[in-house]
Parts: sequence; C-alpha cells; structure tokens
Amino acid sequence: MPENKELDAFRIDLFENVKSELLSNEEGANPEQLFTKYVLTLLADAGETENYRVCYDEKINKRGSVEHKINAYALYENYETLDLFVTIYNTESTIQVIAKNDAEKAFVRLERFFKNSISNDYVNALEESAEIFDLANTLGKVPEVKEYLTRVNLFLITNSEVKTALKNTGKIEGYSVFYRLIDINYLFNLSDKNRIPIEIEFDANGISVPCIENSNLNNDYQSYLAILPGSVLCKIYEQYGPRLLEQNVRSFLQFTGKINKGIRKTILEEPHMFLAFNNGIAATAEEIKITNLPDNNGKGIGYVKDLQIVNGGQTTASIYHTWKKNNADMSRVFVPLKLTIIRNKAKFADTVGRIAEYANTQNKVSAADLSSNRENHVSLEKLSRTLWAPPKAGESQQTRWFYERSRGQYKNERIRLGVTSSRRAVFDKQNPKSQMFTKEELAKYINSYKEKNIGRKAIVGPHIVTRGSQKNYAQFLSYNFDSKIDNIYFEDAIALAILFKTAEKVYGVSPNAIGDMRYITLPTTVRL
Repeated sequence: MPENKELDAFRIDLFENVKSELLSNEEGANPEQLFTKYVLTLLADAGETENYRVCYDEKINKRGSVEHKINAYALYENYETLDLFVTIYNTESTIQVIAKNDAEKAFVRLERFFKNSISNDYVNALEESAEIFDLANTLGKVPEVKEYLTRVNLFLITNSEVKTALKNTGKIEGYSVFYRLIDINYLFNLSDKNRIPIEIEFDANGISVPCIENSNLNNDYQSYLAILPGSVLCKIYEQYGPRLLEQNVRSFLQFTGKINKGIRKTILEEPHMFLAFNNGIAATAEEIKITNLPDNNGKGIGYVKDLQIVNGGQTTASIYHTWKKNNADMSRVFVPLKLTIIRNKAKFADTVGRIAEYANTQNKVSAADLSSNRENHVSLEKLSRTLWAPPKAGESQQTRWFYERSRGQYKNERIRLGVTSSRRAVFDKQNPKSQMFTKEELAKYINSYKEKNIGRKAIVGPHIVTRGSQKNYAQFLSYNFDSKIDNIYFEDAIALAILFKTAEKVYGVSPNAIGDMRYITLPTTVRL
C-alpha cells in the first residue's frame, strides 16, 4: 500500500490529467470517459488489454433504474478474449472509498450487458449509430464468437479505493468470467512499475512442477528446465490468456485460438507422447522459488513471479482449446518448459526483449520491432521538438506537435520544463495537449491514407486501421514505416493528423454524430 501522501499526489495528478484533456477536447466528452480512456492507455501499455474501444452504453429498465452499463470494451481479433469495462469516477477533493455493495452493483450491470448482448439480441434494440452497436452485433450474431470465446474479463476501474475483497471468477451463459478491480492503488502501482506481474503459486496449490537447474552461474540470468502438466498450463492460460505472451512481441505474433491439428491429434490419440513430440515453450520470469517435491522426487518450481511466454504461445493456445473443445484428458500430457530468470534487473527489459527476439526467429521479429528505439521513431521525436507549426488564425503563438515515442514523455517534459506555474503555462501554450500524438496514432494517420499491397492483397489501408491499434501498429512497422524521416515526412504526417482529428470532431458531435460507425468510416473517408 503506497504512502497516503504519494497516493494523494498521484490522485491529484490523475485528476489534473483528466481536467487538461477535458479542456483540450472539443467533442463534448465527459470526465468519466476521459478517465476511462486514460486508464485503458495504461492497461494497454502494460499488456493487460489491447485494441480497446471507449464507448458508453446504459440501459434503463421500466422502473427507471440502471439495468446495465458499460464504458469500454476490447474484443481480441481472434474472438478468444473479451474485456468489458465499467467506470466509477469521483470528482471529490479526497480519495473516496467505494462500498462493497456499490462495487458489486457495478459488476452486476456489466454482467447484464454481456447477457443481454450475447443471448438476448440486444443489438435489435439499438440504432446502427449507437456507440456500442458494433460490439452488440458481434456478440449476438457472429458465429465465431460462440466458437472461440474463451474468457470474459470484467473490469471495474475507479479513482477511488475498494478495501473489501470481491469475487474473482464465475460463469455467465457458460463462459468463464474473471473479475478485475483497477482502483487508485492498482493504478498507482501500475504507473510506478509499468505492469503488475503475473504471480503463480504452484506449491501452495499442491501442483508439482519438477525441474532441473543450470549450474553455470552468472550475473545476468539463471535457467531451469521444467516439465509442466498440461492441465496446469490450461488453467493458467484460461485465466491470463494473451497476458502471458511477452508484451513486446504481442503485437507482432499471431496469438490465435485456432487449434493446431498436429497438437490436437497427439493429445486425443497419443497424449503420453506429447512430451516427446513437442518442443515446448520458452518463458522468462523475474523471480522463482524452488521447493522439494514430495517423496524425495527432486526439485520443483514452487512459485514464479512475472511469468511471460516468449515462445510457444501457439502451442499453449492449441493445448488449451483441445482441452476445452474436446474435453480432452490432460492427465498424461506434459509440456517441456525452459524458464529463464533475469538476475540483472537493470537490463531486465533489454534481456527479455532479446530472448523474445531470438526465440521467435521463425516469425521474423526483428530487434527494431521490439522497442521504441527504432531509428525512425527517434528521428520523429527530434523533429517534433524542433519544428514549429504556423500560428492558428487570430493567434500569434507558434506551437509544436509533440511526438510521444514512449509513454509518459509528454508528462515528464512538462514537469522538467515547467518548474514554475509560469513556465508550465508557456510549455502548455507551445505544446498543447491536443497536439500530442503517440506511435499508435501516427500509425492510424499514415495507414488510413497510404495503402500498401502485395500482389492483389491489401496489407495496409483503412481496413487495417479499423482492426485496432495493436494490429494496425504492427502492420505499420512491418510495411509502412520505411520512408526517409525528414521535415516533409513529419509535416505530411501532421497534415494527416489534422485531417483525421477534424473528421473525428465533425462526426462526433451533434448534429453530425454517427456514433459507433465513426471508427469504421473515418479511415476510409480520410483516404478518399
């Protein structure tokens, strides 16, 4: 638990961030949705969600009370995972505590939205322009959802505290549901650590994971070879899903729910041969605890912190779906596991990224794709700090378009240069928050306009933009970010940003608002 002063300072900073966004926003946005967007940005950067959409929907029943409510969602490309978000945002001057009953009520409203959409054809009660129409239509009418949907994550996000324990898992309409609380304490820890690590207690749950330790000690890492029971891997994957895949390569590798036929055949026909036939998975972790196995059967992994799969995501997903769809007996399925513990904390991110790169050479994931330090990103950042935009009509102040190569740069620069209120005001005038843009937004602007084809197949274009920020960004890096980065490139990118942002405002505010159709039609409109 953070100190009260630190937590309160973080809350104030969070509040000011939302307030600043509200002042620079011309779309009639409200604080709750801006807070939701801010939190989802943090969660996406931490690898806890992807391709999220901020969109509000509230259904009032005949008695006048709220039946369901949703503030945002993320439906993964393969329909395997659905994240639903509901928000409680307080504008009080101090940190508030949410009663257990109120927190549970928020979750119930989110549950009802899912029930209404997936089984009650809620889409039939919506206009096509409704913000939530696309999700409701997908849940209610797309067959692949019924086939592949594995987990539903229900998130309650709030800038208040929840001090009582809430339920963790459940079932809705036959689907596995996991409940996640993202309160002010969680957000504080996330902002400090970049991500909340996955921690798994094998020993405490009576799970035996035999291993051998590499005796070649060094200061950078320690490796273990282990045998993971298939049933255990299935349960871990069911709960965490894509969060297990090392976040630096998540956007570049297909983490699909489709079943590998070879894996399925082995599990169903020769489960005892799986260990011999399969190369297994490679993973990294921050910390491990070794335990003695029962009956003097050697050493085993008792606990692991920050488990991340760097190679074998496809294998893991295929094992899980064979178990789930075919009710396969996993008692004789065992999976080889190479687990690397990073000892040098100063090089943690770099080492994990390099392991991910070399473990995935068959997927052609380059080192440049695994970080924000790609030369083109650095060049754009330098240009954004030196080039000035002409003053707006009626104003004399020139401004900059601030390119945020990595999360938090804008905020850190504002703190560094704005040591007094007057200097902060100068920074804000020179670098308006509305003119800050990220790597993902750059990819959206460029890919909407600059199409790329391989033969007759369009690999980049408006249709890719509509598939979400992670997928679009991956295509951008692979196929559309190879131009020479100079003044002309930067100015063209800003022109596209202005065009895109203007269209968002025009078609996001009455009487021109087009609701959920905006995210689909805007990329094509900009292209035309």
